[in-house]
Amino acid sequence: MTFMSRTAFGIVGVALALATGIIRAADAPPLNVVVLYADDWRHDTLGCAGHPVVKTPRLDDLATRGVRFTHNCVTTAICGVSRASLFTGQWMSRHGNRAFDAFETPWAETWPGLLRDHGFHVGLIGKWHCGTFPADRFDVGHAYGGTHWQPEPDGGRIHVTAKNERDARAFLRDRPKGQPFGLVLSFFATHAEDENPLQYLPQPESQALYADATIPIPTTAGDEHYQRLPEFLVSEKNEGRIRWHWRFDTPEKYQAYMKNYYRLATEVDAACGAVIDELEAQGVLDETLVIFTTDNGYLHGEHGLADKWYPFEESIRTPLIVADPRMPAAVRGTTNDAVTLNVDLAPTILAAAGVAAPPRMQGRDLAPLYLEQGTAWRTEFFYEHPTITNIERIPSSEALVRKEIKYVFWPDFGREQLFDLVNDPQETTDVIADPAYAVQLDELRERFATLKALAR
Repeated sequence: MTFMSRTAFGIVGVALALATGIIRAADAPPLNVVVLYADDWRHDTLGCAGHPVVKTPRLDDLATRGVRFTHNCVTTAICGVSRASLFTGQWMSRHGNRAFDAFETPWAETWPGLLRDHGFHVGLIGKWHCGTFPADRFDVGHAYGGTHWQPEPDGGRIHVTAKNERDARAFLRDRPKGQPFGLVLSFFATHAEDENPLQYLPQPESQALYADATIPIPTTAGDEHYQRLPEFLVSEKNEGRIRWHWRFDTPEKYQAYMKNYYRLATEVDAACGAVIDELEAQGVLDETLVIFTTDNGYLHGEHGLADKWYPFEESIRTPLIVADPRMPAAVRGTTNDAVTLNVDLAPTILAAAGVAAPPRMQGRDLAPLYLEQGTAWRTEFFYEHPTITNIERIPSSEALVRKEIKYVFWPDFGREQLFDLVNDPQETTDVIADPAYAVQLDELRERFATLKALAR
């Protein structure tokens, strides 16, 4: 590993900034990086996003320090693939992780690998889900998850979110001082414990949260909307329907399970706050790029389904808060509705650290969206998801996604769908056969083929 001083890094960073039009002070060191990465948590599950029930005061506060991107999406809505995209800045078609496998991109082209090769102290705490965990690739690597309660060496147990917080704070306390650092705090929550009939197991002290709340049931949760799905999804072999039965098939179960889900979210919020407090106590918060996001969205019963995978808005849209010390005061606390993607985070992190992104990285540095005026940006993207196990359980899906319209293709069945998101934001009516959309449909098909090719 090559180590360079923060001053030397500052020189590299200035050169990169000048080349990209982002001006940094001549003596500015590279930013440290902390990625707060939650699981199965969609874009609107934040107090600052206007959620009527869930409380996330620490993430709300982080949003006042930075920018909340309101139209952030993932290019594949499943844990392992999305995590590979986070590390590589690449679509699934390029990095090769098609479920929970090791990605094919060389480690030297991932942002943790590049930061470490350039002298950063790099750590990962928590969920990995990309094949065998390469502990030797990190200075500190503790990968765990799968259950909400984790065994301790003394024979006791600790909640996984409490363990995430403890280990992340230890990384920050024990890191070599004077050396830049990068940390991925990869929470298991709010993921369900799939083999447990209770699914969501928060800490006992959280039970009072939301006890008196009534969780609104989605307007598209009824059987009418489930029956509107393509016939190959209207099946008791569909994993989304199976998990709907686990969690949501009675009103009483829906209330109980969603309250515990929101309790897990508030626990993650508190852990994020504790990490931010640690950065502030060490005097490095103003030298650190802090990002909060998640690996995919989540269906809370919409369309009669649970979980993710499919290219519905609830599944593909995720929260994204970026708090960058370089942000002008006027930008802090604002929202931005640009179409941002999980693949954008790798080049954003590298640029903030003064490290050049490799040519095969497909995302874009987000910083110009909050450091510059009038930055040209994407208005669409290609979504892809592989078949998992078989086409009855989770079939492949692809889409061309724009804010105003979405073209969906189901490769296993040769089926097309079209949703007018302006007039039908809940995606209840397929207009693929409506002649009013015929001209636009031809354009969408052509653009879909182009973006699909580019993803490879």
